[in-house]
Amino acid sequence: MKKKSFHKIARPYVFVPMSADFFHFGHLALLLKAKKYGNLIVGLMTDKGIQSYKKKKPLIKYNMRKKVLEHINFIDHIVPLKGLEYLKIAKEYKLDFFVHGDDWKSGPQKFERIRLIKGMKKWNGKVLEFKYTKGISSSIIKKNF
Repeated sequence: MKKKSFHKIARPYVFVPMSADFFHFGHLALLLKAKKYGNLIVGLMTDKGIQSYKKKKPLIKYNMRKKVLEHINFIDHIVPLKGLEYLKIAKEYKLDFFVHGDDWKSGPQKFERIRLIKGMKKWNGKVLEFKYTKGISSSIIKKNF
């Protein structure tokens, strides 16, 4: 399924970064919440992008993860992310909303989160944080197999 070109998408731009190494209900729940705010753009971490901050290779290659997301009809566009380049992407597209689960308040994404919140204020962009879906995460799934 072919997604629209970024520049053909109407505002508001709603951006959700994800690895989606194991796409699960928590991912779907976050995307559905995000879609309520406008046109949905997913920043999908490349294989090297995942390695840059998780320090391990993804189990599923980028192209396969992208194919899964391309079949979710309410996602308007997918862009590759080469790491935690959130502020760079936000500035480039003057994102209206940047959506993330609240799990990034600690760990490797913590400082990028702070930079992003400050940076997006310059054009009145907003960072939206939703409660992590209780009891499910890719880490939990991987650990149990």
